Amino acid sequence: MSARIASRAPFGLGHTKPHHFAAMARVAWQNRDQVPFAWRILRDGVCDGCALGTSGLSDWTLDSVHLCMVRLELLRLNTMPALDLARLSDSSDLGAMDATELRQLGRLPKPLLRRRGERGFRAVDWEEALSVVAERLRAVDPLRAAFYLTSRGIPNETYYVAQKAARFLGSPHVDNSARLCHAASTVAMRRALGHGAATGSYRDWLDAELIVFLGSNVANNQPVTTKYLVEAKRRGAQVAVVNPYAEPGLERYWVPSMAKSALFGTAICDHWFAVDTGGDLAFLTGALKALLDIPCGIDRDLVALRTDGFAAVEAMVRGCGWDELERVSGVARCSMEAFASLLVDRPKTVLVWSMGLTQHAHGVDTVQALLNLGLARGLVGRPHRGLVPIRGHSGVQGGAEVGCVPVTEPAVLDRWAEVWGFDPPRAAGLAAIGQIEAAANGEIDLFWIVGGNFLDTVPGRARNLRALERPRLRVHQDIVLSPQMLVEPSDTVVVLPAATRYETPGGVTETTTERRIVFSPEIPGRRIGAARPEWEVFCEVMARAFPERADEIRFDDTAAIRREIARAVPLYQGIEQLERKGDQVQWGGPTLYADGRFATASGRARFVPVRPAGETARRADELLLSTRRGKQFNSMVQGRIDPLTGAARDDVLLSGEDAQRLGIVDGGAIRLTSRQGGELVGRARIAPIKPGNVEVHWPEGMALLDPEDVDPQSGEPDYGAAVRLEPLAL
Repeated sequence: MSARIASRAPFGLGHTKPHHFAAMARVAWQNRDQVPFAWRILRDGVCDGCALGTSGLSDWTLDSVHLCMVRLELLRLNTMPALDLARLSDSSDLGAMDATELRQLGRLPKPLLRRRGERGFRAVDWEEALSVVAERLRAVDPLRAAFYLTSRGIPNETYYVAQKAARFLGSPHVDNSARLCHAASTVAMRRALGHGAATGSYRDWLDAELIVFLGSNVANNQPVTTKYLVEAKRRGAQVAVVNPYAEPGLERYWVPSMAKSALFGTAICDHWFAVDTGGDLAFLTGALKALLDIPCGIDRDLVALRTDGFAAVEAMVRGCGWDELERVSGVARCSMEAFASLLVDRPKTVLVWSMGLTQHAHGVDTVQALLNLGLARGLVGRPHRGLVPIRGHSGVQGGAEVGCVPVTEPAVLDRWAEVWGFDPPRAAGLAAIGQIEAAANGEIDLFWIVGGNFLDTVPGRARNLRALERPRLRVHQDIVLSPQMLVEPSDTVVVLPAATRYETPGGVTETTTERRIVFSPEIPGRRIGAARPEWEVFCEVMARAFPERADEIRFDDTAAIRREIARAVPLYQGIEQLERKGDQVQWGGPTLYADGRFATASGRARFVPVRPAGETARRADELLLSTRRGKQFNSMVQGRIDPLTGAARDDVLLSGEDAQRLGIVDGGAIRLTSRQGGELVGRARIAPIKPGNVEVHWPEGMALLDPEDVDPQSGEPDYGAAVRLEPLAL
């Protein structure tokens, strides 16, 4: 069987689509001063973009060249020269720049110091910078110190050393950016299955009969996967999408490394189920309700032999009325029944989801509903099936797994105590949002932040500014400037220049979405000033602060870190053997739970009743808003126009039906207001989105979000809102 072409116009002429070859030429021009270095990074390094995990130009799914624009757009961060330190003397000048403009100034070459009342930063040597930080570490109450790390290519070794250093200090307050994207998935999956990770491998997609994307747009965030989809469709798979917006990149895509697809494109989506924003919980519950009435709709053997709790879930689901499920999901009963029938007709199904499901105040419950559905259909422990929380960052899967999160499990802490030779703190640590709130309330004296930018990633700008201002010492480690570094501190801010994964002696590792720990070697090439690997700095400053305990926190090299990870994190045994390009180990094997035993205390998977409530209810004059990504990586905006949709950064996607009802014209100026008083002015763009829903780009739409809307189980913020629209006269 052959996948359908998207257009007979060669190379998509006349279509809104990425122009891959022109974009590649532009990237080559940007890196023209470092062409050999850039080529070595692409040829030998592990991608620092999404968590697909290509090693060099290949992976473990298809035997062909894999390269995408996400990786290419990030390449200049690794090859750009150092910024001019003279630019840093006046922060008011820098404060007028946005994150993109600051990033384009160049790499950070030296440590920087700024004290309260000073106009800008002063470049210092490492001796002075480390002394300032070490002095504060010696004096701080560990329970008033917080550590936050975000992805930005950070490897497993840095995550592990950072969390060990925090606990060496005595602070349990350590977290990473997974809190903002897939924390809901981790909580639900660990409760239901034992591990918060994909149950299968990408190769399962190739021979699956059905691949379902829920709240996920892989064409934008993990574009190499479109190549897998083309091959899967060639072998007979169908693709279904559950989303308020018919994403153009999932409707059709031109894969540049596949000749036929590059020429005529490939039609991707076969079925679109248009839920309301936040309505997935009710939709998935409705699908399970429909399965109960379909012969062989439930895998009764797996349910009886390998799971607990199904009877309670069945009773709950049967008690949900179709009227309620239709109202909350925004989907007719017949569509939920059609989705259920599709799952039965095509039992080799892979369910893939992302932040469209997780970034809600009921994100954990939504993922649990998906897991209930997946378990009922027997989608775990078997090849060509799977449950996949797809990762958009190369570091977050491993970051959480090597301990860079709040940990309270006695067995884990006992193991670390044995390996480390000191007892880690046992108190419950603050997760990311809790750290920000505590800092804003004056309860954090030392805030150590690696990468990231709270001002562009977390709802609640006024609170976030206070969180950056109030700690007496704020430490930033990064490769470039970001707006949060420029916030004047109550006392002192120290900025430490970081080396990239490709510059780190001894090489490092990352963990991919499919649980594959992959070695990324050091790449010969330009080095920037005095930039140092983050892990080295954590060890050195802690050893300076507590010289009598220095041996407990120092490592000779990254190989020594990997050896200790293998002892401290049993899942990661095998990481200590990774030492050259192409080396990898997939914890759990290609198919997790293949032996029928789950990683729960009982060894059985767990169904959990989660009843849809009225979270998506809106007033008559409101629409449901969700935030989307465009031409960007995380909050790093890389282009004003999204080549997949043609939308500009200030465009508001809405249906033609809503536009007509509200008197809004395509391209017209409009104002959005949310319940808590947030406002955004943009331009209307008529799009194939379900009536009653709108989408805006993130982070541009942050002002519309309510910082109080947080999932109580995972601490993950809600990145949606109920809004009102009105036309503006210019």
